[in-house]
Amino acid sequence: MTDTTNTSPILAADDLRKSYRAAGSTLPVIDGMSFQQCPGEFLAIVGPSGCGKTTLLRLLSGLMPPDSGRVLHRASTATRPSDWISLVFQDYHRSLFPWLTVAKNTGFGITSLPRDEQDERIRTALKSVGLDGYAEHYPWQLSGGMQQRVALARALACRPELLMLDEPFASVDAQTRLNLQDLLLEIWGSLGISALLVTHDIEEAVLMADRVLVLSSRPTRIAAEITVDLPRPRDQLTTREDPRFLQLRHRIFELVRHSVGGTQ
Repeated sequence: MTDTTNTSPILAADDLRKSYRAAGSTLPVIDGMSFQQCPGEFLAIVGPSGCGKTTLLRLLSGLMPPDSGRVLHRASTATRPSDWISLVFQDYHRSLFPWLTVAKNTGFGITSLPRDEQDERIRTALKSVGLDGYAEHYPWQLSGGMQQRVALARALACRPELLMLDEPFASVDAQTRLNLQDLLLEIWGSLGISALLVTHDIEEAVLMADRVLVLSSRPTRIAAEITVDLPRPRDQLTTREDPRFLQLRHRIFELVRHSVGGTQ
């Protein structure tokens, strides 16, 4: 569990609101959302399908402006993405460039740095995700799980203080998903960075996070904030078999199901 006492938030949402407009109608998506994330914290966001989790992540990263309210990066209002935040997307097929090698994909966001520093960061990032022998391969020569490792390496090459992840393991098979969860926990623990994970997988959220924000159905609000008081390091077997893990999973599942039922 990350100690978040007496620390200033690295990320904050202050009464965020967002609607989409099309064909003369308005669809409210985010409706007055406020929370904070402390440095070093692993925060997960879960909610029913279609509730606006990806829209929220775009707002928080600075890729999309809110209709009202504020996103704060290190206590300053964010009007654009910050260079100390990296974002890993769900679909590696679209986020990687098939005509670039693994090394060039990894270094895509750091081309303004001196060449020797680029090379060092690429080597370090690929080694951290177990792909140090694949620098000259192309994405289409790799499995899905390996391609998502490249996407993660690209994010790490930027040396982020906050790593945002949008359903990063949704497009891989079940065993690969477990392996990538372990890898992400190892990287997060060793680097001491903050992580914000958007996921539909309740077990994944409980396994990985210090705290889980449970979203309501649209228009989306925070239905609950759940502290995950499970010991670290976490383990796929012992953590998932811990009675507290099962209790937390049950509690969050009930909150999400309650929301989907429209009775929140």
